[in-house]
Amino acid sequence: MTDQHPFKWRHFQSDMILLCVRWYLRSALSYRDLEEMMAERGLSVDHTTIYRWVQSYAPELNKRCQRHLKPSNDSWRVDETYIKVKKEWISLYRAVDSQGNTLDFVLSSTRDGEAAKRFLLKTLAAPHCSEPRIINVDKNAAYPKAFAALKAERYPPEHCALRQVKYLNNLIEQDHRFIKRLVKPGMGFFSFETAWRTLQGFEMMNMLRKGQLQGVNKGDVKGLVALVTRLFGEVA
Repeated sequence: MTDQHPFKWRHFQSDMILLCVRWYLRSALSYRDLEEMMAERGLSVDHTTIYRWVQSYAPELNKRCQRHLKPSNDSWRVDETYIKVKKEWISLYRAVDSQGNTLDFVLSSTRDGEAAKRFLLKTLAAPHCSEPRIINVDKNAAYPKAFAALKAERYPPEHCALRQVKYLNNLIEQDHRFIKRLVKPGMGFFSFETAWRTLQGFEMMNMLRKGQLQGVNKGDVKGLVALVTRLFGEVA
């Protein structure tokens, strides 16, 4: 895949590919659901083909959208949820600001201080994330250790503080539900790589839904489609 020709050598039209990818990443559908929906529209496409499209274009959508994200505010909510991969529960670290806008996300095979540190470091480096004034976390003991290690390396700003107040994280716990709802029809993932590729698409579509990208307001479906069109240079 190249930036200039993302659909080169594909046997289906680019608009149908993007339609399937967007619908899968936005709604709680299985690949077989989409196969039936496309058949109703006269398009014969196997569910495994749609799976390959999602694996190719979900990370690409995330990549192309990143530079268009609106800046966050300086009050963060950090938490982790769980995703089933190969019948085992894997940690998905996520962060939102006090307005509910997604900051960043990382899938990790471990749930400890090192994993929390890697996630906080990645979020601090994200261009759209404003320097945090406060980072709210739950009672997980890994977060104070990770924060202290980052402070020692002078990564967070001097005025930044860590606050462990569980009820303040209700916002992100509610936000987890959107991602969990999308994962449910697939009954988990068969590999870490498959999970990570798909989750990048889920998270970015969630950010688009919230109106986090420049030129697209919350609930602006036509604006969302127009943006994807511009990003891929195709009719979405």
